[in-house]
Amino acid sequence: MNKKTLTRILIGLILITVIGTGITYFVMKGEKPWMAFFVACCGGVLVFNFLVSLFLVQKNFKK
Repeated sequence: MNKKTLTRILIGLILITVIGTGITYFVMKGEKPWMAFFVACCGGVLVFNFLVSLFLVQKNFKK
């Protein structure tokens, strides 16, 4: 895979995660606020990991 394809995949994963986390947070907020907060934190961690991966793909770091 080339850099452009990996960038598109990672951006797509970031968008899907942000949208899914937002929807889940607002659906669960009224019923179980602690669970909604937990889901939002987990979604944030995933987005952060995808952003780090995106940075590494752009810098083209290799082992």
